[in-house]
Amino acid sequence: MKRTSRTFNELLKLTVISIFIGLSCALLGDSLKRITEHFEHFLLGSAAQHSFLYFLLPLIGLSSIFILRQYLFKKKENKGIKEIFNSLKNKQDELPIYKIPSHYINGFLTVIFGGSTGIEVSTVVAAATIGSIAHKKGHVHLAFRKELICAGVAAGVTALFGSPIAGILFALEVISNKITRASIISILLAVLTAWAFNMMTHEAPLFQIELTTWHYYAIPYFIILGILAAFNAVYLTKCVLFFKNAFLQLNNYPVKILIGSFVIGLALICFPQLYGDGYHAMKDIFGQSEPQLLLTYPLLIAAAVFLLKPLITSITLASGGDGGVFAPSLFIGAFLGLFLALVLNKYFNAHVIPINFMVVGMAAVLSASLHAPYTALFLVCGLTAGYILLIPILIASLVSKYIAKKILPYTVYTYVPVISNPTIG
Repeated sequence: MKRTSRTFNELLKLTVISIFIGLSCALLGDSLKRITEHFEHFLLGSAAQHSFLYFLLPLIGLSSIFILRQYLFKKKENKGIKEIFNSLKNKQDELPIYKIPSHYINGFLTVIFGGSTGIEVSTVVAAATIGSIAHKKGHVHLAFRKELICAGVAAGVTALFGSPIAGILFALEVISNKITRASIISILLAVLTAWAFNMMTHEAPLFQIELTTWHYYAIPYFIILGILAAFNAVYLTKCVLFFKNAFLQLNNYPVKILIGSFVIGLALICFPQLYGDGYHAMKDIFGQSEPQLLLTYPLLIAAAVFLLKPLITSITLASGGDGGVFAPSLFIGAFLGLFLALVLNKYFNAHVIPINFMVVGMAAVLSASLHAPYTALFLVCGLTAGYILLIPILIASLVSKYIAKKILPYTVYTYVPVISNPTIG
């Protein structure tokens, strides 16, 4: 009888804390998303009028992050989602409370000042920290620690993308890979709370896209898009790992910041689409009142943008920026899809719909980057508020993930470096 009562009390406590985590993560994710979008729009508009700001703004952002890290966050660097994996593997490796303001502030500063990444990973790690702190402060059974961290992750993804299914799948497909009764309870409650918050604040989908139809004759082309997405995701992963290792050899942080700022600024002045998370450039295309106008989008610009994004993202992260490959993957996929559609229509008279290829490309590259096809499927469907392209997205996502995993068995987040020299990294 006492054991039953104890179990009931533990589940009740788990329920209450899961709801608290969902609400906290919703507030964190929603506020970060709104202020980042506001300031990014303002500073990008200023840079468009004064070109020198493309060089100055990344310098300000990276320098600010360095100063905060040195004097406020005890010289400790953020390592993204790897921090969650390390904490889950080692129960003694806690996610300290300073990770919440550290990721929140640094992610915000990185994106608004032009760093070519996104706030998604910053939000996810901060949300996971909320779950970890709630577990510790709530004195919940030790066995529920992983469940509450995953609940925070799922709620954070839900708050950002408005897709509860994507939040659940990301927590289970990428972070946990294990389903228990406690994880189902905690994740579901946290996600539903975050989703309800989105509903109450009337949060609209990130991209306002009018998808009408797709044609079965385009399936071979979607498979080709999946193959190209796999190679682009591998290219992104390789770039991030290469530049992080290269910049690691530079022990002089001011030099890292100067090099990073110069390269980012040079890219931005040529291609402003690369500024920040790049969602502004995608919204401009998705917002075309006349879809046929997409057929006139310059082919070389589309190619240059999706090929340069991995390089600029990698340099942003290597020179001290905060973020990950969520937003870059969506961006690369959108412009890769646009590029392929333009090539097919111009040189092969394929009559495919460019906007469909952009949406499918977003999911395919994200799937290959995270090795998570189902997360990518529901996340992109949530972003576009429609499931019309569910079948082509599923096909391209599965193809891209399979090929990417064959080429590279790891992602940016699961890569474990082989340290041959103890003085390096």
